[in-house]
Amino acid sequence: MNIFKQLLPSKYGLNGVTKRCKVSCFSSLQSSANARVEVHSQEQEVVIAIGSNVGDRLHNFNEALRLMKRSGIDIVRHGCLYETAPAYVTDQPHFLNSAVRAFTKLGPHELLGALKKIEKDMGRTGGIRYGPRPIDLDILFYGNFRVNSDVLTIPHERIWERPFVIAPLMDLLGLAIENDTVAYWHSFSCHSNGLFESWEKLGGDSVIGNEGMKRVLPINNSLWDWSQKTSVMGILNLTPDSFSDGGKFQSIKDAVSQVRLMISEGADMIDIGAQSTRPMASRISPEEEMDRLIPVLEAILELPEVEGKLVSVDTFYSKVASEAVSRGAHIVNDISSGQLDSDMFRVVADLGVPYIAMHMRGDPSTMQSSVNLQYDNVCKQVATELYFRLRDAELSGIPAWRIIIDPGIGFSKNTEQNLDILLELPNIRTEIAKKSLALSHAPLLLGPSRKKFLGEICSRPAADERDPATVASVAAGVLAGANIVRVHNVRDNLDAVKLCDAMLRRKRSVA
Repeated sequence: MNIFKQLLPSKYGLNGVTKRCKVSCFSSLQSSANARVEVHSQEQEVVIAIGSNVGDRLHNFNEALRLMKRSGIDIVRHGCLYETAPAYVTDQPHFLNSAVRAFTKLGPHELLGALKKIEKDMGRTGGIRYGPRPIDLDILFYGNFRVNSDVLTIPHERIWERPFVIAPLMDLLGLAIENDTVAYWHSFSCHSNGLFESWEKLGGDSVIGNEGMKRVLPINNSLWDWSQKTSVMGILNLTPDSFSDGGKFQSIKDAVSQVRLMISEGADMIDIGAQSTRPMASRISPEEEMDRLIPVLEAILELPEVEGKLVSVDTFYSKVASEAVSRGAHIVNDISSGQLDSDMFRVVADLGVPYIAMHMRGDPSTMQSSVNLQYDNVCKQVATELYFRLRDAELSGIPAWRIIIDPGIGFSKNTEQNLDILLELPNIRTEIAKKSLALSHAPLLLGPSRKKFLGEICSRPAADERDPATVASVAAGVLAGANIVRVHNVRDNLDAVKLCDAMLRRKRSVA
């Protein structure tokens, strides 16, 4: 006797699914676990929830992902990462929660067995129900099927009452329903608007940041809640030919002095680049880039002032990224989103650090060509092109919860296109959300500082005369949803950021 039932095919869209929901939503087949028969014969797409609140929670997550892949569970998408207050049994540490979408040829009970083995191998014991655990792996969905046996119920029986489960589940979807399997998942909710309505009935995004639940990004052995304030990233160029300050900070002494200044002015992050990415810049080798970068990076990381600050390395070479992180850098900032080094995604996945993926067409020597400046709708196309790069990053093992997005102001864009991005920044998130809600929630970095388009608009040919225009563009970006601003002049831009953050807090308080 089959113990799971396949629903009837449907077309994409919620209307056709919800009509069928009344018939199929509550139907399931019963069987004892001993009598089960696995009838699958092909790969199925599944959703698995992950939780941990004992020991090094992030390490537990990474180890669980590694063991799942080794067990025949091919992970293709990751939700955001949430730190949540415990439910049911409240006298225990906070959890990390997320979920993944994956493909597997394991039958539902085989999959359950594989996940239980991972839990056991990672030290989970019986304990109390809903109590502390190093890892918790639950099957939320299995293909188009319902399962009901003595040991397994799919969809998971308590999914609908748990924001810490529904939130990462929603992250794995897009606003557009991409295939029949996702349409079935929506039908399981038995609401006319599918899983979207289930999430809204639990409070939707309004519960994020409240009720003991917040989205976080793991960085430098801590969890960063980027919604609390806008972060200011100070720029340190170690190049002789950067457009704004080339040649000023090539010595270790001058570089260290500039970092001290930016930190004293309030920088939260320092972004160090040793390769010029100005238009028409010639490319140097990874070895030459490291010769410039590493001595300065090591000197900076020894500064007492840097404690508690974040240091990113601005490079499109995987070798440079690997070496910089091994010396203590916390973030990899790649203007090419992996396009200029095919090993970048794999290397960053192994490094386990946050990854800033920026939109650019071509490389610095070709990015401003007429071909690369052609857009029908710049925000829509930037979002779409960036999404496909991020999808490849996820498939290479970089979870969505470690990704920061950058629309690439000044890179493969002319003045009007840069203005369109500043005016329509929320549209970039919305466009990404059609395909991936997780990636649409990612922290967004904006880097307009002293760019050429500001000089064209304000008649300021000298880059160092563009700070007032930079402050204005930063303010526009923060009010439109930027979470990090990358600037040369930290002091003045920090004032703009503080004002904009105060305005946004005020807006939320009176809403």
